[in-house]
Amino acid sequence: MRSTCAIPFIALTLLSCGGTKPEAPLVARPARPLGAAIEIKVPLGLPPVPVPADNPPTADTVALGRKLYFDTILSADQTIACASCHNPEKGYTDNAQFSSGVGGKLGGRNAPTVLNAAYNLQQFWDGRAPSLEAQAEGPIANPVEMNLPHTEGVKRIAANAAYKPLFDTAFGPGEVTMEKIRMSIASYERTIVSGNSPFDRYQFGDDKKAISPAAIRGLALFKNAERTHCSKCHTIDEKSALFTDGKYHNIGVGLNTEGELKDLGRFDQTKVETDKGAFRTPTLRNIALTGPYMHDGSQKTLRAVVDFYVGGGSSNPNLDKEIKQLHLNNNERQDLVAFLESLTGDIPK
Repeated sequence: MRSTCAIPFIALTLLSCGGTKPEAPLVARPARPLGAAIEIKVPLGLPPVPVPADNPPTADTVALGRKLYFDTILSADQTIACASCHNPEKGYTDNAQFSSGVGGKLGGRNAPTVLNAAYNLQQFWDGRAPSLEAQAEGPIANPVEMNLPHTEGVKRIAANAAYKPLFDTAFGPGEVTMEKIRMSIASYERTIVSGNSPFDRYQFGDDKKAISPAAIRGLALFKNAERTHCSKCHTIDEKSALFTDGKYHNIGVGLNTEGELKDLGRFDQTKVETDKGAFRTPTLRNIALTGPYMHDGSQKTLRAVVDFYVGGGSSNPNLDKEIKQLHLNNNERQDLVAFLESLTGDIPK
């Protein structure tokens, strides 16, 4: 007698033979941008922008990301957008010590600039996000920022008649997902690059009149290994300069009156003792536009920052070994400020 198991195999294994296990449920394919990748043109002084293989920027994903970046739809009360704390008119920061989120709640760290964030090895002051994509979704659900659960944010966007065709064009027909939202915002943010500063024209463009004599003296001090060695962490390469080593350092910022760290920084992510009080080295590009400074916004001016470093920071058990008292007179400190001011570049419109 012929076994019923001899029937042709059917893809839907509802009629499985002899107790055969049903197929695993189908897994949704990862989102992938449609269309040709665009080149992100970099200005003088910057290296090529790193681009992940699974999220190449396209004209459509960048346009969609730009729309999302400026839209308040992804905050609980629809009052806060990415651009609220990272405003193009303020060097892609908000020039506040701490940013104000939904309901006026204040964060505990200064908003870093989005300018040139594409070059960061990790995102946020403590490096908790490994990519711009991961960073883009963080503030949406953060209760003191946009305070909107991701599932609710996806529903809002999917229900908005203006967005559905934009997602279909950018990624192909299908559901709106948080993956597509964050990929689009990240692609837009990768285009926010700034260079061609007076420093760049002096250093890489062979225009020796691009910066003032004071800034030239400040640059020499900045690179002087015996006097300051600022460029140890705020790096300058032969053909480009990111002004950050991408690493984490305790420079003695954020101690309370008892000399204890108020924010453990990188330690909260790694649980490594030596990471207590360490924060990612910020870029110095456009630094004159992005005050106040440090992760806690405690330094109001560039001169205050220079004076802080001259004083050797604040002593604590994990103070970086490179942080030492500097012996700079008033004129030399002003020269350093003049150099820092020469780092203001072209800002994308």
